[in-house]
Amino acid sequence: YPTWKRTVARRARESQVKRFCRAQAIQRRLEEIEVTFRELEQQGIKLEKLLRDENESPADQQTQWTNQLLYLVQKKNNLMTEESDLMIAVQELKLEEQQCQLDQKLRSYMNKQETLKTPEDEKAEQEILKQLLEVVNKRNVLIQMQEEKRLSEL
Repeated sequence: YPTWKRTVARRARESQVKRFCRAQAIQRRLEEIEVTFRELEQQGIKLEKLLRDENESPADQQTQWTNQLLYLVQKKNNLMTEESDLMIAVQELKLEEQQCQLDQKLRSYMNKQETLKTPEDEKAEQEILKQLLEVVNKRNVLIQMQEEKRLSEL
């Protein structure tokens, strides 16, 4: 087994582990966001009840409650933006994993000697190449979406 093949295999495993760790971190953050959403929702419900039921409260108190409610809405919007970014990152990870798998398959076909390739092998190689191109284009679209979103936020 040549050294370069072991190196390629090791690097593929390392990148797979990195993707797995990133996916776990994203999943944890999505769960944290979900919990925070519920907490913000409960706080918002309490503030809305206070604003509706306490009509005789001083104007300063009502203003404070309104400001707190607006702060909760702003926080929720920020969390929704973060959640959206994380979902895009999840899609990107999936496409990255697909690309890695297709790369490995393509490499196995390309490493085969031309004299040993059957017409089915050549057809499969072309199909994998086509799929790989589609995955790269999808990743490119995701990156463009992120860039447009970033520029619109500025």
